[in-house]
Amino acid sequence: MDFSAGFAFFFGQLGKLFFSLGSHFSLTSLGAALFFAAAFFAWQRLKRGRRLRWRTIWRALFPKHIVHSKSNQADIGYLFFNVFVFGVVFGWAVLSYQFITNGMISGLVTVFGPVTPSTLPGYVSRGIITAMLFLSYELGYWFNHWLSHKVPVLWEFHKVHHSAEVLTPLTNFRVHPVYTWIFANILAFSAAIANGLGNYMFGDTAYQYALSDTNIILVLFIHTYVHLQHSHMWISFQGWLGRVFVSPAHHQVHHSDNPKHFNKNFGSCLALWDWMFGTLYIPQKEREPLKFGFADNPDAHTVKGELVDPLVHAAGHFKKLIPKSAATLPVAERERA
Repeated sequence: MDFSAGFAFFFGQLGKLFFSLGSHFSLTSLGAALFFAAAFFAWQRLKRGRRLRWRTIWRALFPKHIVHSKSNQADIGYLFFNVFVFGVVFGWAVLSYQFITNGMISGLVTVFGPVTPSTLPGYVSRGIITAMLFLSYELGYWFNHWLSHKVPVLWEFHKVHHSAEVLTPLTNFRVHPVYTWIFANILAFSAAIANGLGNYMFGDTAYQYALSDTNIILVLFIHTYVHLQHSHMWISFQGWLGRVFVSPAHHQVHHSDNPKHFNKNFGSCLALWDWMFGTLYIPQKEREPLKFGFADNPDAHTVKGELVDPLVHAAGHFKKLIPKSAATLPVAERERA
């Protein structure tokens, strides 16, 4: 058998993942996260009057109990698995994005009349639609995340992500393929509505400012602190910052097994939607004691526990939704029916 095409696709996906500036896991964004993390730990030591030793900083950045944990090793496997799967899933989502965009424009034309070309300078219309698409991404992310916690069938797939017992940037890849497909299409739907509305507003196709097809505002967040949300670094935004932006501590609290933290902080970069819909929890300035994962899951970090069991459990939820026909009920129950 000839596996050359498969290998070419796989390594092509790896290249996009690490070397595309717009990638959520680009080497530039990882390097920036490493720099900010090292600077943060160095600042903490200097603030306490301690000597600055790079060996100490290195141990703080990469604690052995995290690097060698089974959870982290499983996340590495998820990275390679989802690099291949996501290419197929994203292709399905793009189709719905274009379809919904065209439908949105047609609907607006039907209701409000023909498109009127905008007199705004190009950089203004591009700036506005860039902001619109970023906000639609954040809203779609929040809504998908909220649904995944509230709908039992969806939770079976999303809790794979919450099974991580340690958090590293690799934990981003700890997601079930079904969850990835739902997530990609919800994002495509929300972005398509914003794109269709923007194109109608400006009377022409307006393109966002982007790097490698990724919204430039999102790229800036990815290159600052988004990677640190899945980490052991406690950086908590307070006051109005904590109501606008999702700090690393915000998201670490979201992974907590403490009931007071359940169903909080669903946002990606912005805490605005959490603030608006009452799901915001602003972490304390000092580190709160947190534990991650599920203590009662012996199959965590296994193919059975993370890929097969969610399908079985989700099927069980669907089965409960199917009403029993009168013919399958016992005689006494059929008579009551």
